[in-house]
Amino acid sequence: MSTTEVRSNEKASDVSVGKADLKFEAVVIPVSDVDRAKAFYAKLGWRLDADFAFDNGFRVIQFTPPGSGCSVQFGTNITSAAPGSASGLYLIVSDINAARADLAAGGAKVSEVFHPVAPGAQFQPAGADGRVAGRAPDQASYSTFADFTDPDGNTWLLQEITARLPGRIESDETSFASVADVANALRRAAAAHGEHETRTGEADANWPDWYATYMVAEQTGNALPV
Repeated sequence: MSTTEVRSNEKASDVSVGKADLKFEAVVIPVSDVDRAKAFYAKLGWRLDADFAFDNGFRVIQFTPPGSGCSVQFGTNITSAAPGSASGLYLIVSDINAARADLAAGGAKVSEVFHPVAPGAQFQPAGADGRVAGRAPDQASYSTFADFTDPDGNTWLLQEITARLPGRIESDETSFASVADVANALRRAAAAHGEHETRTGEADANWPDWYATYMVAEQTGNALPV
Protein backbone atom coordinates (compact mmCIF):
# COMPACT_ATOMS: atom_id res chain seq x y z
CA MET A 1 0.00 0.00 0.00
CA SER A 2 1.52 3.30 -1.06
CA THR A 3 1.02 6.69 0.54
CA THR A 4 1.45 10.21 -0.72
CA GLU A 5 3.02 12.80 1.53
CA VAL A 6 2.33 16.51 1.15
CA ARG A 7 5.31 18.38 2.54
CA SER A 8 4.72 21.49 4.62
CA ASN A 9 6.69 23.74 2.27
CA GLU A 10 5.14 22.47 -0.96
CA LYS A 11 1.89 23.61 -2.50
CA ALA A 12 -0.78 20.96 -2.09
CA SER A 13 -2.69 19.93 -5.18
CA ASP A 14 -6.23 21.21 -5.51
CA VAL A 15 -8.15 18.38 -3.88
CA SER A 16 -11.34 20.46 -3.77
CA VAL A 17 -12.13 20.00 -7.47
CA GLY A 18 -15.33 18.00 -7.77
CA LYS A 19 -15.68 17.71 -3.99
CA ALA A 20 -18.36 19.04 -1.68
CA ASP A 21 -17.27 21.84 0.63
CA LEU A 22 -16.68 20.67 4.19
CA LYS A 23 -16.65 23.65 6.52
CA PHE A 24 -15.05 22.93 9.90
CA GLU A 25 -17.65 24.56 12.13
CA ALA A 26 -17.02 23.68 15.78
CA VAL A 27 -14.84 21.71 18.16
CA VAL A 28 -16.08 20.20 21.44
CA ILE A 29 -14.07 20.65 24.64
CA PRO A 30 -14.74 18.81 27.92
CA VAL A 31 -15.52 20.84 31.03
CA SER A 32 -16.58 19.91 34.56
CA ASP A 33 -18.52 23.06 35.45
CA VAL A 34 -20.54 24.38 32.52
CA ASP A 35 -21.50 27.72 34.06
CA ARG A 36 -17.93 28.40 35.19
CA ALA A 37 -16.68 27.72 31.66
CA LYS A 38 -19.42 29.90 30.20
CA ALA A 39 -18.42 32.80 32.46
CA PHE A 40 -14.74 32.36 31.54
CA TYR A 41 -15.24 32.47 27.77
CA ALA A 42 -17.80 35.28 28.02
CA LYS A 43 -15.29 37.38 29.95
CA LEU A 44 -12.75 36.85 27.17
CA GLY A 45 -15.17 38.65 24.87
CA TRP A 46 -15.96 35.62 22.73
CA ARG A 47 -19.37 35.68 21.07
CA LEU A 48 -22.03 33.55 22.74
CA ASP A 49 -23.90 31.79 19.92
CA ALA A 50 -26.04 29.33 21.86
CA ASP A 51 -26.99 28.03 25.27
CA PHE A 52 -29.60 25.33 24.80
CA ALA A 53 -30.74 23.08 27.65
CA PHE A 54 -33.10 20.12 27.25
CA ASP A 55 -35.30 18.12 29.60
CA ASN A 56 -33.10 15.02 29.30
CA GLY A 57 -30.11 16.85 30.83
CA PHE A 58 -28.36 17.63 27.55
CA ARG A 59 -27.00 21.19 27.34
CA VAL A 60 -24.84 22.74 24.66
CA ILE A 61 -23.11 26.11 24.78
CA GLN A 62 -21.26 27.58 21.82
CA PHE A 63 -18.78 30.46 21.73
CA THR A 64 -16.89 31.90 18.76
CA PRO A 65 -13.53 33.68 19.22
CA PRO A 66 -13.31 37.13 17.59
CA GLY A 67 -12.65 36.82 13.87
CA SER A 68 -12.87 33.02 13.88
CA GLY A 69 -14.75 30.88 11.38
CA CYS A 70 -14.78 28.00 13.84
CA SER A 71 -16.53 27.83 17.21
CA VAL A 72 -16.07 25.94 20.47
CA GLN A 73 -18.82 23.93 22.17
CA PHE A 74 -19.15 22.46 25.64
CA GLY A 75 -21.95 21.44 27.94
CA THR A 76 -23.44 18.43 29.69
CA ASN A 77 -23.87 15.00 28.13
CA ILE A 78 -21.94 16.28 25.13
CA THR A 79 -18.64 14.37 25.40
CA SER A 80 -17.18 11.48 27.36
CA ALA A 81 -13.67 12.98 27.35
CA ALA A 82 -12.14 13.88 30.70
CA PRO A 83 -12.54 17.57 31.64
CA GLY A 84 -9.43 19.54 30.74
CA SER A 85 -8.09 16.92 28.33
CA ALA A 86 -8.28 19.12 25.23
CA SER A 87 -4.87 20.57 24.38
CA GLY A 88 -3.12 22.32 21.53
CA LEU A 89 -6.23 24.17 20.38
CA TYR A 90 -4.79 26.67 17.91
CA LEU A 91 -5.79 30.32 17.80
CA ILE A 92 -4.11 32.09 14.88
CA VAL A 93 -3.21 35.75 15.39
CA SER A 94 -1.46 38.39 13.32
CA ASP A 95 -0.10 40.28 16.35
CA ILE A 96 0.65 38.01 19.29
CA ASN A 97 1.37 40.84 21.73
CA ALA A 98 -1.99 42.48 21.04
CA ALA A 99 -3.75 39.12 21.34
CA ARG A 100 -2.04 38.42 24.67
CA ALA A 101 -3.09 41.81 25.99
CA ASP A 102 -6.73 41.25 24.99
CA LEU A 103 -6.87 37.81 26.59
CA ALA A 104 -5.17 38.99 29.77
CA ALA A 105 -7.63 41.86 30.03
CA GLY A 106 -10.39 39.24 29.90
CA GLY A 107 -8.93 37.33 32.81
CA ALA A 108 -6.91 34.62 31.04
CA LYS A 109 -3.49 33.79 32.48
CA VAL A 110 -1.49 33.90 29.27
CA SER A 111 2.09 32.69 29.11
CA GLU A 112 4.94 34.89 27.98
CA VAL A 113 5.69 34.83 24.26
CA PHE A 114 8.04 32.00 23.31
CA HIS A 115 9.40 30.14 20.31
CA PRO A 116 10.22 26.43 20.03
CA VAL A 117 13.79 25.34 19.31
CA ALA A 118 12.83 21.67 18.99
CA PRO A 119 10.05 20.24 16.84
CA GLY A 120 6.79 20.10 18.76
CA ALA A 121 8.10 22.04 21.74
CA GLN A 122 5.14 24.40 21.54
CA PHE A 123 3.05 21.55 22.95
CA GLN A 124 5.35 21.03 25.94
CA PRO A 125 4.59 22.63 29.31
CA ALA A 126 6.03 25.98 30.32
CA GLY A 127 9.67 25.69 31.37
CA ALA A 128 10.41 22.79 29.02
CA ASP A 129 13.85 22.82 27.42
CA GLY A 130 12.48 23.18 23.90
CA ARG A 131 10.64 26.43 24.64
CA VAL A 132 12.70 29.62 24.57
CA ALA A 133 11.41 32.98 25.76
CA GLY A 134 10.84 35.69 23.20
CA ARG A 135 9.82 35.96 19.59
CA ALA A 136 11.25 33.71 16.89
CA PRO A 137 14.41 34.95 15.17
CA ASP A 138 13.70 37.26 12.22
CA GLN A 139 10.03 37.42 13.27
CA ALA A 140 9.44 34.23 11.32
CA SER A 141 5.79 33.48 10.59
CA TYR A 142 4.40 30.29 12.21
CA SER A 143 7.17 30.32 14.82
CA THR A 144 6.05 32.52 17.73
CA PHE A 145 3.63 31.26 20.39
CA ALA A 146 1.92 31.84 23.72
CA ASP A 147 -0.61 29.68 25.55
CA PHE A 148 -3.31 29.78 28.20
CA THR A 149 -5.76 27.38 29.83
CA ASP A 150 -9.41 27.59 30.78
CA PRO A 151 -10.58 26.79 34.34
CA ASP A 152 -10.62 23.05 33.58
CA GLY A 153 -7.13 23.01 32.06
CA ASN A 154 -8.06 22.83 28.38
CA THR A 155 -5.08 24.42 26.65
CA TRP A 156 -5.22 27.06 23.92
CA LEU A 157 -2.16 27.86 21.82
CA LEU A 158 -1.67 31.25 20.19
CA GLN A 159 0.37 31.10 16.99
CA GLU A 160 1.41 34.23 15.12
CA ILE A 161 1.06 33.94 11.35
CA THR A 162 1.72 36.93 9.12
CA ALA A 163 2.61 35.16 5.85
CA ARG A 164 1.12 31.83 4.80
CA LEU A 165 2.95 28.92 3.24
CA PRO A 166 1.92 28.23 -0.38
CA GLY A 167 -1.31 26.40 -1.10
CA ARG A 168 -3.10 27.16 2.17
CA ILE A 169 -5.43 29.87 0.84
CA GLU A 170 -6.65 30.43 -2.71
CA SER A 171 -6.08 33.90 -4.15
CA ASP A 172 -9.82 34.43 -4.67
CA GLU A 173 -10.59 33.49 -1.06
CA THR A 174 -8.33 35.87 0.83
CA SER A 175 -10.00 37.70 3.68
CA PHE A 176 -9.22 39.45 6.94
CA ALA A 177 -10.88 38.42 10.17
CA SER A 178 -10.83 41.81 11.86
CA VAL A 179 -9.99 45.49 11.55
CA ALA A 180 -6.81 44.80 13.54
CA ASP A 181 -5.70 42.16 11.03
CA VAL A 182 -6.23 44.60 8.13
CA ALA A 183 -4.31 47.31 9.99
CA ASN A 184 -1.39 44.99 10.73
CA ALA A 185 -1.28 43.82 7.11
CA LEU A 186 -1.27 47.43 5.93
CA ARG A 187 1.62 48.23 8.26
CA ARG A 188 3.68 45.34 6.91
CA ALA A 189 2.84 46.36 3.33
CA ALA A 190 3.76 49.97 4.07
CA ALA A 191 7.14 48.96 5.49
CA ALA A 192 7.87 46.72 2.50
CA HIS A 193 6.69 49.42 0.08
CA GLY A 194 9.02 51.92 1.70
CA GLU A 195 11.91 49.57 0.94
CA HIS A 196 10.57 49.17 -2.61
CA GLU A 197 10.60 52.96 -3.18
CA THR A 198 14.09 53.19 -1.72
CA ARG A 199 15.31 50.58 -4.21
CA THR A 200 13.63 52.25 -7.19
CA GLY A 201 14.60 55.75 -6.08
CA GLU A 202 11.18 57.22 -6.88
CA ALA A 203 7.70 57.55 -5.45
CA ASP A 204 5.24 54.89 -6.55
CA ALA A 205 1.98 56.48 -7.70
CA ASN A 206 0.40 53.01 -7.94
CA TRP A 207 1.04 52.17 -4.29
CA PRO A 208 -2.56 50.97 -3.67
CA ASP A 209 -2.09 48.20 -6.27
CA TRP A 210 1.31 47.33 -4.77
CA TYR A 211 -0.17 47.16 -1.27
CA ALA A 212 -3.03 44.95 -2.45
CA THR A 213 -0.66 42.60 -4.27
CA TYR A 214 1.56 42.35 -1.20
CA MET A 215 -1.30 41.68 1.20
CA VAL A 216 -2.84 38.96 -0.97
CA ALA A 217 0.56 37.36 -1.56
CA GLU A 218 1.16 37.19 2.20
CA GLN A 219 -2.07 35.28 2.72
CA THR A 220 -1.69 32.89 -0.20
CA GLY A 221 2.02 32.15 0.24
CA ASN A 222 2.94 33.50 -3.19
CA ALA A 223 6.09 35.49 -3.92
CA LEU A 224 5.97 38.96 -2.36
CA PRO A 225 6.50 41.95 -4.65
CA VAL A 226 9.88 43.67 -4.37
